Amino acid sequence: MTMPPIVSRDEWLTARRALLTKEKELTAARDAVAAQRRRLPMVEITEDYAFEGPSGTVRLLDLFEGRRQLVVYHFMWRFDQNDGCPSCSFVLDNVGHLAHLHARDTSFATVTRGPFAEVEVFRKRMGWDVPMVSSHGSDFNYDFDVSLDPAVKPPVYNYQPLPADSSGEAHGLSTFVRDGSRVFHAYSTYARGAETVVGTYNYLDLTAFGRQEVHEDSLEGWPQASVMSWLRHHDEY
Repeated sequence: MTMPPIVSRDEWLTARRALLTKEKELTAARDAVAAQRRRLPMVEITEDYAFEGPSGTVRLLDLFEGRRQLVVYHFMWRFDQNDGCPSCSFVLDNVGHLAHLHARDTSFATVTRGPFAEVEVFRKRMGWDVPMVSSHGSDFNYDFDVSLDPAVKPPVYNYQPLPADSSGEAHGLSTFVRDGSRVFHAYSTYARGAETVVGTYNYLDLTAFGRQEVHEDSLEGWPQASVMSWLRHHDEY
């Protein structure tokens, strides 16, 4: 395995300070993009989407739980195995205590197209206490381009091409704003756009080996595997 140069502490500090300059530039660039995101125009939601949850049928407005903002994670369901996608499960495993979001007048909900009875069994298996509802039978997934079937509805937001053998299901994250009973779509992101919420990746990015995936520029001989091929449901490692 190739190793980086082994140096004195003073030499390490010089290299570390040079990298810190780049990190601060990245932080400033991220702040600038976030400022643009906050200024995106919004679209009013007029469709009366119905979801199935633990207490029966709920609407998009109900998912706000009285708060002004809502973050929705679009969770892929594996219909052939009656369980959730391992990579989407990885994202939910990284959701922190929702009290912190609630303190900023923001709710979080997971929406999946899987049948609610199966979804609830899987949620309990995973030990998640985040709100999780089923959009099965509604157009919600198609309208937000996480169920991609051009015969049903041409994709609008999701510009990430799917492999030819794909099931047509994708993951993503959308945010909404409420003004009284009016709901507005503020933002959506897909594919790697949603990985900023995955704390495990952020931790790994700070380590020498990184995420250990083939898309990374790593030293010769350092551990790497195809993207997300190593992921399992957390009770299957």
